[in-house]
Amino acid sequence: MQSLLIKDTTRAQREEIVRRALSACGGSCEGCNGCGNSGGGRVEAIYQPYIDGEKELAQINEEYAASRQLIR
Repeated sequence: MQSLLIKDTTRAQREEIVRRALSACGGSCEGCNGCGNSGGGRVEAIYQPYIDGEKELAQINEEYAASRQLIR
């Protein structure tokens, strides 16, 4: 399996990684509430810092999970 770390990927690869991961549920994120998006904008925007090389996927996922815990 290819490394998903920023240091091991190009921007284009990171865009593809995010696109593939988000399409795994079978479609576009447009209008989808499947990931618990509660009006905070498009789901794929959560991963923009990864695409931009600012945050690792693990960090984004941890932050998202923590924020979902606060809502419950």
